[in-house]
Amino acid sequence: MAKATTMEQLLADEGAVKQLTVGEIVEGKILSVKKHEVLVDLGALGVGLIPRREIEYSRNLAEGEVVTASVLDTELEDGYSLLSLRRAVKDRGWEEVLARVENNETIEVTPFDANRGGLLVDYEGVRGFLPVSQLSAEHYPRVGASDKDEILQRLNSLIGKSIKVKILDADRKSNKLIFSEKEAVREALATRFSKLKIGDVVEGVVTGAVEFGAFVNVEGIEGLIHISEISWERVNNPQDYVKVGEKVSAKIISIDQDRLSLSIKQLTEDPWLKEIEALKVGEKIEGTVTRITPFGAFIQLSPSVEALVHVSELGKDSEVDPEKIFTLNERKNFVVLEIDKDKRKISLSLDKESKKK
Repeated sequence: MAKATTMEQLLADEGAVKQLTVGEIVEGKILSVKKHEVLVDLGALGVGLIPRREIEYSRNLAEGEVVTASVLDTELEDGYSLLSLRRAVKDRGWEEVLARVENNETIEVTPFDANRGGLLVDYEGVRGFLPVSQLSAEHYPRVGASDKDEILQRLNSLIGKSIKVKILDADRKSNKLIFSEKEAVREALATRFSKLKIGDVVEGVVTGAVEFGAFVNVEGIEGLIHISEISWERVNNPQDYVKVGEKVSAKIISIDQDRLSLSIKQLTEDPWLKEIEALKVGEKIEGTVTRITPFGAFIQLSPSVEALVHVSELGKDSEVDPEKIFTLNERKNFVVLEIDKDKRKISLSLDKESKKK
């Protein structure tokens, strides 16, 4: 004779039936697709409802299709469980993200939008951010600090392009996901750096021309050509000599931790040394006033040679004002006082006839 089942046993058996929990990922078969809702058969777990706000996201769903969803609420008023397809994708995405972090993997992402701070990325359903500061030399928008519109324009050009990155910071609780292209290329750059030495001639692409020089991408390594190393001539605006996107050859003059210091002018002979051979101490020479300072005036003698007339050569009065003696771009006659090749320095005095004028 079968033993009678007690009430406690019935309650215990009922408790053994699996219950849904908020945040749980479940699978089910679609029962119906309506304008305002999608109903999903969860088997012994009941029926789930995907609300209208996700209908567009789920517009290709069909009856009989098996879907994966995340539980938002275990019991609505009508007895259904509230489900989310988006949340399921995001939850699984975070699992993928954390696995990549644990394995320190390099992944590929495709930015879908940009702002002046960086690029917006969607990775496996999780929204993340790639800051400007974490872009490699190839993609970093090297422009003047005040030109924010051009920075955004450069970043917009990266939308839709695949970029290799590593995950710099991932916090599921605060929904924070930060990527770094710099970290993804760091190891490869270290290998390239180890093969370079001062004096090497390299080729690169100009990525930015700013007031103090030009930035060059040398196979992923950032190089800087200071304004003083662009040409043997006096350079007032680097953009007159190099253009963004232009290929240039340059000599490595210094290697820092993560940047090369380069020189274009040192690939050619210094014309200054050749041009001063024609100068002799004591001779008269004509030149153009290019700069006027409290301590004297700078005179252009040739395209590559500039000399100084010190204030002490303008008169005995200690309060002599060079601005009252010289005018920018005027031509005057001078006398060569000293030529110092080692210091690349030429000193002049104002010709007596010019003093009288």
